[in-house]
Amino acid sequence: MPYESRYATCAGREIHFTEWGARNGPTVIAWHGLARTGRDMDELAAHLSSRYRVICPDTIGRGLSQWSADPHNEYRLSFYTRIAAELLDRLGIGEAHWVGTSMGGAIGTVAAGGLAEPGLKTRIKSLVLNDNAPRLADAAVARIRAYAGNPPAFDTVLELEAFYRQVYKPFGWLSDSQWRRLAETSTRRLPDGRVTPHYDPQMVRQFTDHPNDYDLWTHYDAIDIPVLCLRGEDSDLVLRDATEEMMRRGPGSKGLARVVEIAGCGHAPALNVPEQLDLVTAFIDGHEAAARAPAPKVASAMRP
Repeated sequence: MPYESRYATCAGREIHFTEWGARNGPTVIAWHGLARTGRDMDELAAHLSSRYRVICPDTIGRGLSQWSADPHNEYRLSFYTRIAAELLDRLGIGEAHWVGTSMGGAIGTVAAGGLAEPGLKTRIKSLVLNDNAPRLADAAVARIRAYAGNPPAFDTVLELEAFYRQVYKPFGWLSDSQWRRLAETSTRRLPDGRVTPHYDPQMVRQFTDHPNDYDLWTHYDAIDIPVLCLRGEDSDLVLRDATEEMMRRGPGSKGLARVVEIAGCGHAPALNVPEQLDLVTAFIDGHEAAARAPAPKVASAMRP
């Protein structure tokens, strides 16, 4: 099903997003990772679009969304969550399921916990964390900070595509056409004519200006909705001790959390192959059905 490219002003910034499916269907918010764009969610959105309205935003400073004039205050999870809240308001979305890859999962955790934006807590119906956890491995964060803060520039798009194929190899299998689309939808041309990744390098200040921004246990512990965590089997960002702790705390302690390891992937599964798409879809379908099921009748204790 084709998508529509749209824009909305949220928290004073122009935010780009793609919209898939019927606008009167239940909604899924699909949010991308740190240095990526909403177009990473094309396969998932297409897969869900026959039954769901799917919204795939570009985070501020990424893709076609506006860059921040105030990087210190706006490239951080609390501001991204404010944008999410205003985007739902602009689109008239009362409730939504959330699928987030890496940073997108962290935004979803903050949203679902309701501590930063209390109005969002009751609006998120289920949460899929794609290789994201309330605690991330320090070494992997340092690696991401190093490459994301210094994006390379190339003479040609094909050279940039080759770079993407190398740095995002942990995504798992992508077809040649998917790699080409990934390159073309995350490329911008510099004044000297070279091409570079389509994001504001200042966004990496999230890690230097707010070094504890991804310590999210307090937010996670406040979540009381179903959570599915997909961990790349070879992920160096989300370690098994973190997912094990997720099962003991917050929604995990209430029997609401599940962790599934995705073979053949590191950080982060691309959500582009049938096994991954079906896993996410089954999770959302199950909790959408549960949310719509009528409440069981309670027998009255009063005698006629």
